[in-house]
Amino acid sequence: MVNKILIANRGEIALRIIRACKELGLTTVAIHSEADATTLYVKKADEACLVGPGPLAGYLNIYRIIDLAKQRGADAIHPGYGFLAENADFAKACEDAGITFIGPNSNAIMAMGDKIRARKIAKEVGVPIVPGTDSIPSVDSAAGAAKDIGYPVMLKASAGGGGRGLRICRDEKDLRRLLPIAMSEAKKAFGDDSIFLEKYIEEPHHIEFQIVADRYGNVIHLGERDCSIQRRHQKLIEIAPSLLLDEETRNRMGEAAIRISKAVNYDNVGTIEFLVDRQKNFYFIEMNTRIQVEHTITEEVTGIDIVQTMIRIAAGEPLEIRQDDVKINGYAIECRINAEDPMNSFLPVTGRVTGYYSPGGPGVRIDGNVYRGYTIPPYYDSLLAKLTVKGRTWQEAVKRMHRCLSEYVIRGVKTTIPFYKKVMEDEKFIKGEFSTSYIDERLEQLSYICERDPADLVLAISAAIAAHSRT
Repeated sequence: MVNKILIANRGEIALRIIRACKELGLTTVAIHSEADATTLYVKKADEACLVGPGPLAGYLNIYRIIDLAKQRGADAIHPGYGFLAENADFAKACEDAGITFIGPNSNAIMAMGDKIRARKIAKEVGVPIVPGTDSIPSVDSAAGAAKDIGYPVMLKASAGGGGRGLRICRDEKDLRRLLPIAMSEAKKAFGDDSIFLEKYIEEPHHIEFQIVADRYGNVIHLGERDCSIQRRHQKLIEIAPSLLLDEETRNRMGEAAIRISKAVNYDNVGTIEFLVDRQKNFYFIEMNTRIQVEHTITEEVTGIDIVQTMIRIAAGEPLEIRQDDVKINGYAIECRINAEDPMNSFLPVTGRVTGYYSPGGPGVRIDGNVYRGYTIPPYYDSLLAKLTVKGRTWQEAVKRMHRCLSEYVIRGVKTTIPFYKKVMEDEKFIKGEFSTSYIDERLEQLSYICERDPADLVLAISAAIAAHSRT
């Protein structure tokens, strides 16, 4: 039984979990830093408590979070994504404390959290992997391995994800220059500087399958998401289902994802990620042992609440559906509304939101933690909200997203909204002709002139009048 859930996260994912809990009749406890004390998710939770000094340390303090759960009488913890969500030590500490961890068991997290080990597991169950190496001990050994694999190659952090510790090398000179940088970045981000090599596949699609598994050996997938629209290996726009896959390839990839999950006795929600080349050959790259940012589009095309499913599985309930029950209806698109300046290398920005108006209508969903008066702190990622739309056809979904982006108003800070509008107007995107290099290749065509915010003009005039009056 699960009755009270402490949410070991912040922002939009914390609010998403709170909403799922309310529908299940469960009590929620939000943790927050001082910087997050007045944010929306804290106000919507049944209870809230300060997790610790500083903007980040508390969210990463395993034993402080578990102590707070005990103090508040929470019998379960949901980690969301990021922070401690894929930390096997955190899952194990919850298990040892008699608190339900709403995610996979610690052994599965440990097995799939190490990308080198995950590659071996995939290979053992007959799933194709990208040609690569185990951990490389030195620059010279890396250079020798890259020569055997063939350039270009990718340097990847064994313990990490999210593009950190990842570098593309097109020759040995690149490799020798970038390896120390990748190792240093991996060490800072994950506390582990282990790096391995993979063959870099040119212009692939990045496609992931949503896995759901209970504690009784039942494993299904909820179809795929195409996450190819990226910038510096950070996902920006996600689509479900993929425009690339035919039914045969989709079935083979789904079966492969299930085989990998069963090999580690996976239980709960997870994502198997693949690269797919132009010939529709697919290669396993990693597993994310948590809920994904982009879970919304899968929910929209399947009608399945993934967060509630996570909670039910963690509470010991068996899956209510089988693979044949999963039906994909229509198309969904998610745009990550980030506080960034796309025309300045997507540089993150901070500031106060002086105006906010969100779109609506049929097939429109907003997951966010932003509102008028919200001050964007400099300590966290730049995600403000996720705009998700659904259409009966791909064309309808694109047109709906364009309309919603035209309605979406966030004043006071620059966001990715105008950039996404250009993407929705781009002929190649509309035709589904994109890969992971889409943004880099089309950046010039997707550029735009920043429109002056009317609110800024009002402030400038007011300041001028005040200055004149003082004179």
